[in-house]
Amino acid sequence: MTERPANRLIHETSPYLRQHAHNPVHWYPWGEEALALARAQNRPIFLSIGYSACHWCHVMERESFENDQIAALMNKLFVNIKVDREERPDIDDIYMKAVVALNGSGGWPMSVFLTPDLRPFFGGTYFPPVRVNGRPSFPDVLVGLSEAYETEHEKVVEQAAQLTALIEAEAKHDARGRLPEDILDRSLAQLRERFDAQWGGFGNAPKFPRAGDIRLALRHQQRLPSAAALLIATRTLDAMAQGGMYDQLGGGFHRYSVDREWRVPHFEKMLYDNAQLLPAYLEAFTLTNKPEYAQVARGICEWALSEMQTEAGAFASSQDADSEGEEGRYFVWTRAELLSLLGAEQGRIVASYFDVTDAGNFEHGKNVLWTPRPASEIGAQLGISQDELLRQVAEAKARLLDARRQRVRPGTDDKVLTGWNALFVSALALAHQVLDEPRYLDAAKRCMAFVLEHLTQPDGSLYGTTRSGRAHVNAGLDDYAYTIQALCDLYESSFDEAYLERALIFKDMLEERFSDQTLGGYFTTAAEQGDLIVRLKSSHDGALPSGAAVQALNLARLAAFTGKSDLRGRAESALFAQGGVAQQAPYAFSHLLIAEDFLRGHPREVVIAGKPDAPDTQAMLRVVRGMFRPQRVVALAHSGAATALLPLLEGKTAGHTGARAYVCEDQRCLAPVDTPDALQNQLTRQREWA
Repeated sequence: MTERPANRLIHETSPYLRQHAHNPVHWYPWGEEALALARAQNRPIFLSIGYSACHWCHVMERESFENDQIAALMNKLFVNIKVDREERPDIDDIYMKAVVALNGSGGWPMSVFLTPDLRPFFGGTYFPPVRVNGRPSFPDVLVGLSEAYETEHEKVVEQAAQLTALIEAEAKHDARGRLPEDILDRSLAQLRERFDAQWGGFGNAPKFPRAGDIRLALRHQQRLPSAAALLIATRTLDAMAQGGMYDQLGGGFHRYSVDREWRVPHFEKMLYDNAQLLPAYLEAFTLTNKPEYAQVARGICEWALSEMQTEAGAFASSQDADSEGEEGRYFVWTRAELLSLLGAEQGRIVASYFDVTDAGNFEHGKNVLWTPRPASEIGAQLGISQDELLRQVAEAKARLLDARRQRVRPGTDDKVLTGWNALFVSALALAHQVLDEPRYLDAAKRCMAFVLEHLTQPDGSLYGTTRSGRAHVNAGLDDYAYTIQALCDLYESSFDEAYLERALIFKDMLEERFSDQTLGGYFTTAAEQGDLIVRLKSSHDGALPSGAAVQALNLARLAAFTGKSDLRGRAESALFAQGGVAQQAPYAFSHLLIAEDFLRGHPREVVIAGKPDAPDTQAMLRVVRGMFRPQRVVALAHSGAATALLPLLEGKTAGHTGARAYVCEDQRCLAPVDTPDALQNQLTRQREWA
């Protein structure tokens, strides 16, 4: 079949936009050409927002955007604009608020109708091509809204004004307030209320991997300690790792679970989910010393390095849920397939281990691999030892993975997003620290080098995305905040002071471009971003950590590194800017409360003095990195270290016998120690400050 002529999306870098480049719809990318046309012709805009790994986005494309009759209707009645939400989260955030206000919920694909001045007057998500179960068809919606725009214009404009005013009011809301003394206790209480004690996680289906909540629960356990907080974290981490949410063969986590048990996932894999879950498993490992958590963490790292890393060293954004037109086809198995591939005996063992049945737990008799029962129970049932069971499973997993690789793989969205890559740099840096794996640090450094070379504008500011050598879109608050965090984590992993120097430069840029000088805190977009109807302030966590909360923690860490009290004051101000709304619903502000916990925990400054690669220095570092003590910064004092940048290094030298450790707090230090055991004792005992 002859390929259709290309529309304007053919010139875009986003794989999602390019997927629509041969639709019969006259798509425009978001930009002045489309906006000027709408104004000149006084035509309403149809804005379609989605992303490459979105299953229902592909469905709506097949059903409507590739349909010649529906496309002709769209072209006649509207100026049609396609946006990749991952490239332009600022646009997505604005119009998602309108869709939620109209419908009570939102999602993707997001379908929004705008006046030529970009004000929303109607919106929804997926619309079917024909009327189904009382739901209007997409053509019905197109015709009805076009007629309303023509014949009831004043009413449409009024609806658009009301929706816009609602969005603007939220952006201008005064959220200031001091966090009360009991805010952390209230946070734990809310986590307990929402916790599913049987299956882990929060609420019922669908279940999302709320990594920030898990990491906050671990801090609650350390702070109190609290058996309830530990249970929240460990039961959730265990259930996710045992479920179909985790790719039992290839590593890495899928997007979310469609059921309460974490059994059947929505199969897309997102870089940002795994970038957040990796630190959660690493922190849980340092707290509990449970080897399964380290194993899952390694699985995430190896998946990303083998399947997501680009040739240049950055990381792709996502993998699709679909392959060959079916969701999950690449990942699921029938029992017959296992028996055929592995043989009757090993197939029987592996089927029992992964709960694979003839009936299946997914569609059409197929199974998502998961491990709901302990290996000891399965071994006893099969009449073999647990060690033999696990040996058989390990051997079979390698064969199954090889066989799976022969299937048609889901598509990969290989655009590089600054913020998502920065999140994964942080995760890899922490993985290096905890797992003592140099490859992970090498990958983190290489990725950051890519960001600093290919995603930096001539004036030193950041771009938001790049693909095929073309970087564009101004970076937002999240991009800067996550990058600063990654640079701090890279310093604590490599002790290359250039990372801290760059972190301070980006800190200044962030403050200049995103600070709200009236109500405090940060806007999500820079002042010069002129193609939006409003500048939002989003303090609560969503699928991604709140950039404002991450920056508050960045400032607190930089204050501890540099000794600059003004940075600590700025961190406290950033928390105060959101404190009024956070205390109303602590459950939505886990990353902000992680920053608050850091400040309340009187962060320790741990300095190891010695030769960077010497075994005695590394032994000291292993003690620090192997403990769950997140309220701390770690620095290395060595010949040539920049004490002007890091005044906490001044006067701290190695001992006569080798590396020496200094544990300090608020510029007060305990006596230096010269052995790992003595350092371990100082870090675990009650404070006895000199």
